[in-house]
Amino acid sequence: MTLVSQPPATPDRFAEEAAAYTVRGSDAPDLETGIAAIRNVLKTLPVRPGVYRMQDARGDVLYVGKARALKNRVTNYTQVARLSKRLQRMVAQTRSMTIVTTNTEAEALLLEAQLIKRFRPPYNVLLRDDKSFPFIHLREDHAFPRVMKHRGARRSKGPYYGPFASAGSVTRTLNALQKLFLLRSCSDSYFANRSRPCLLHQIKRCSAPCVGKISEADYAELVADSKAFLSGKSTQVQKKLGDLMTAAAENMDFELAAVFRDRLRALTFIQGAQAINAEGVADADIFALACKSGSMCIEGFFIRGGQNWGHRNFFPAHTAEVPEDEVLTSFLAQFYEEVPPPRLILLDRVLEEEALLSDALAEKAGRKVQLKQPQRGEQRRLLEQAQRNAVEALDRRLAEGTTQGRLLQEVADLFDLDGAPNRIEVYDNSHIMGTDMVGAMIVAGPEGFRKSAYRKFNIRNPDISPGDDFAMMREVLERRFARLEKEDPERKGGEWPDLLLIDGGKGQVSAVAQVLDELGVADVPLVGISKGPDRNAGREHFHMPDGRESMLPLNSPILFFLQRLRDEAHRFAIGAHRTKRAKTFTANPLDDVPGIGPARKKALLMHFGTAKAVRGAALADLERAPGVSKTMARTIYDYFHPSG
Repeated sequence: MTLVSQPPATPDRFAEEAAAYTVRGSDAPDLETGIAAIRNVLKTLPVRPGVYRMQDARGDVLYVGKARALKNRVTNYTQVARLSKRLQRMVAQTRSMTIVTTNTEAEALLLEAQLIKRFRPPYNVLLRDDKSFPFIHLREDHAFPRVMKHRGARRSKGPYYGPFASAGSVTRTLNALQKLFLLRSCSDSYFANRSRPCLLHQIKRCSAPCVGKISEADYAELVADSKAFLSGKSTQVQKKLGDLMTAAAENMDFELAAVFRDRLRALTFIQGAQAINAEGVADADIFALACKSGSMCIEGFFIRGGQNWGHRNFFPAHTAEVPEDEVLTSFLAQFYEEVPPPRLILLDRVLEEEALLSDALAEKAGRKVQLKQPQRGEQRRLLEQAQRNAVEALDRRLAEGTTQGRLLQEVADLFDLDGAPNRIEVYDNSHIMGTDMVGAMIVAGPEGFRKSAYRKFNIRNPDISPGDDFAMMREVLERRFARLEKEDPERKGGEWPDLLLIDGGKGQVSAVAQVLDELGVADVPLVGISKGPDRNAGREHFHMPDGRESMLPLNSPILFFLQRLRDEAHRFAIGAHRTKRAKTFTANPLDDVPGIGPARKKALLMHFGTAKAVRGAALADLERAPGVSKTMARTIYDYFHPSG
């Protein structure tokens, strides 16, 4: 047994993995061995707050938990009779544990959420939709601040407004803000190089500060108005615009009055576009949970400054045999790992660890965060609306799941599979006249498209003839299945496909079948889908490796389903190709020269004017360039003149 320890963790040191005790146990796959590994850890555990990670024989994290007293909490896992079947399975797989101590239980809760998001353990409740939420950012590191959509870390100077439920919500609000306050949205480099107003000024969505159409003081006033609006003071902004419009009309300046009128209309549009009337609620998030047939849905409404900034439904993963209270608590801890919590969070139930969660969120936010279950008034109305939406979203999800399950079973019947496929992989290639060749893989299953599992493959083999689709597909499948054989040879990770769909006919299917045969993969069903001789949608032919072909009726639901899979693969492949092609267009020959970094490349371009001029320069000319030594000049010259 090995033991590594460290002092109590603080919130600023949560990411430091050295802060742990680690105890290794036997790799035998049984419950007694798992209990023995946990008991070995118990000998070293303190009675203080912290976080524990349970790991299997390979060191993969099975579960992350937090405790007020680590020794007491971990002891519970040795009392097998009191554990649910789910936890018994987890204990049976446990072979080691990692322990991190913290100063308080609130710190432990924050660390637990961070580690769950990092490791995504199979026995923890997971926030499935963990993409970062979009914000509106008013960037103030410039004399004329810029309004923009933002995701990710908040490092730039200026206020952030959000979260918004979706990128569409942000885009609609930004469009209205441009009409209302005429703030610029362009980058600083674009701003600095303008000599005349851009199109946004022509369509009255920007005040054109780049060419002096507005003074810095007047622009600052627009910025102040936008801050007031985004902070919930829309009535104040509305009154100001109305007064300005009236004054302009009285002065017979009807053109200016029309400008203020259009801005007032934009404000009215934003106010009228609120799907939820949040009157009387300033800043709050509202969450309600619905449970049916073993599935759960959490509906979230986001209110900021009295305005509805959208709503989203979440379907947490790994919720089987987990109490609803625990699911909602874990969800909230993970949700606010990246999103700043508001002062008020409305919930449809009292949580067992509500006080602890409130303390943890307050510690993260640096101010008080209240969790509340309203019983009457406007807050109660909003909560009831969230509850209704949660139930409706879950009903739709279950109905879609039933339909999807039926379609997958029909796929199994059509292609003689052992059962309904849990993972379908669809492959396609994209290129233009053999250039920028890219392969693409999309994944679908009972829950629909799994976009996090999509992969693109840049074709690397220089011997592939331009446009050779067979060879491209061969390389893609060789790389894909060679990696699967290396990373999951026992096929326990759920990454092996139950069905391969290839966008192509007999030739592609034959090439893929040969690759699978060479790799020793004989049990993955393979089907090719082609549009037939006239390439008409609806007349698709399905090709089997044994040479059989089939077609489906034009109005067949299973045909529509397979077409949708094929079209999604085609869309993803074209997108990957366009991205690669765009990079090729902007590539610079100097990027490939050894020893040429950004600074030296800039110096060469400033001296010679173009990369073509650098390529054609004589050795003596290169030696005279600023920042280029004789050795580097020789390197550059030899790169472009290999026989010189």
